[in-house]
Amino acid sequence: MFESHSHLDRRGLIRLAAKSAAAGVAMAAGGTFTGGSAVAAPAPSSDPFRGMPRSLALSVPRGVNGDAPMPPLPDQTAGGRISRPSRRIPYAQGTPAARGAGADVPTTLPFEVNRSGYQLVTDLPEHLRPWRDRPTRWENITPDTERQFLDAEGVVQVRDGYGQPGYDQPVTQIQFGLGCITSYRTETNADRKALFLTRAKAQAKRLIDRRVESRGAWYFPYPFDYTHETHSGVAYKAPWYSGMAQGEAISLFIQLTQLDGVTDDERALYRQAADAALTSLLRGDDAYPWVVHKDAAGYLWIQEYPGAQPGTGDFTYNGMIFAMFGLWDYYAATGSDVALALYDGGATTMARYFPLLRNVRWHSYYCQTHRIPTPSYHQHHINLFRQLHWQTGSPLFAHHTDVLTDDFPSPALRDGSTVSFAAGTHALYRLDTKADGGWDKSKEDAQLEVKKVTFARATQAPADMRRRIQDRGIYYRISAGAYTGWWVGETWPTSFLRGQYLTTTYLPQRTLTFPGGNREVNVYRFTEDGTDASIRTVSFATPSNAPTDRRAIVNGRPMYQITAGALTHFWVAATSITIDGSTTNTAP
Repeated sequence: MFESHSHLDRRGLIRLAAKSAAAGVAMAAGGTFTGGSAVAAPAPSSDPFRGMPRSLALSVPRGVNGDAPMPPLPDQTAGGRISRPSRRIPYAQGTPAARGAGADVPTTLPFEVNRSGYQLVTDLPEHLRPWRDRPTRWENITPDTERQFLDAEGVVQVRDGYGQPGYDQPVTQIQFGLGCITSYRTETNADRKALFLTRAKAQAKRLIDRRVESRGAWYFPYPFDYTHETHSGVAYKAPWYSGMAQGEAISLFIQLTQLDGVTDDERALYRQAADAALTSLLRGDDAYPWVVHKDAAGYLWIQEYPGAQPGTGDFTYNGMIFAMFGLWDYYAATGSDVALALYDGGATTMARYFPLLRNVRWHSYYCQTHRIPTPSYHQHHINLFRQLHWQTGSPLFAHHTDVLTDDFPSPALRDGSTVSFAAGTHALYRLDTKADGGWDKSKEDAQLEVKKVTFARATQAPADMRRRIQDRGIYYRISAGAYTGWWVGETWPTSFLRGQYLTTTYLPQRTLTFPGGNREVNVYRFTEDGTDASIRTVSFATPSNAPTDRRAIVNGRPMYQITAGALTHFWVAATSITIDGSTTNTAP
């Protein structure tokens, strides 16, 4: 649907004017962050690095750079209460009758939904494919926590606490199994590899053994009553069903068919199970059970939490996208037109309703029905929209990823992260937060105190957090020295986090456009060891294009790396260019 131009405008580059080249000067930073001194701020100067040695402004330390850590997988029953089932679960009896691959799966959508023509990229590099970023760690191969444990058959059970009864929870079982498959693919120890596969097979077997058959499809029931404290409408009597589980089950079954440790009979059963799970996403809300419907505007929804009435539910974003990964897996394995059509419908919905998911300059909303900003899910949304970009090749979803990253970036910093301060006066703030610096709903980052400090020369301070402050911009929390616990705003090149953070890889590449009218733009090339950089000032008579394969926060600025032409390996600030024909969002 969306075409990304990866070529460089060579005619534009011929007109490239190297108006200046400034290599970083190896100057000592001078000073440590021990306190302010009562000196006057430096006099104004035309030097863009006034008060900041180029050895700081243009160097990118390699040792502390990092991306956001993966958040824990969502706990689908968090915030709610599990209780004993009040009704009998109509489990199917016996082993399913064998069917050929693809048997009885419709070949066309049985309903019309809005579709934009998204296609799927099936030759993704291995590490970009669904669930490859979610391995089950060896130390978690036998969970035993307050909320989870393994039963005698090696199947994950959820519970409300130690001593409470355990229940099948399909999403938890599926995600555990998919993590085991990911670890199986890379494990070299034979014994560990075998146990990862055993665990994955056990989860799949439980889903198949306790399936509910209806309307030619298999559904995977939740065999407990469940109510949620804040999400009205999520008050279920067993059995209940989730579109998130139905879609993720497709991924589990398809990925099992692709492993060398699976027998032919098992492979046939897993393919049959994938077909039957896919069929459940082709059954509308005109009968029970259902997990799929279209809204009044004709958009497809895979409901993580279907409502009591047809066409109702939470309209939860993350659960729907996780379910769509199963459609990608199925299409990549089979070339199914109907799986592609469902994915196209789902992607069209996500693109259409992104403005309702987004909460400008703050945490995104968890679902449409309740519109509750949810910090714990914001990073999930960033990761999920990044994968929609990879799976479709659409730059629109890459743009959504960038917007969400700027709205509320992951606050985590690695040990050794450092903020540089230019010589001069800086405002520092004490804010009302959690003890670790995180946002607290009851405190709302209220300003407690402000002070101004002046440094005679550039200095540095360690920092342990970079995040958006409510109703403000991006700030750093100082973690040692005289100003431990104080916050300073991000402003390059006067106060910025040194290094490269929050990198997003684009596949396919996207298109940067430099402005015309001979407007000057600085581009930067950093040395391999990160200790220095050169600056080139370029201008073009007419707008000129260049491809980019990544975006990152580099020394406190969103920047893009150029990948072809005379500016290969140079970085350009997001504020200096447009991308894919629109201005970038830096969400100051």
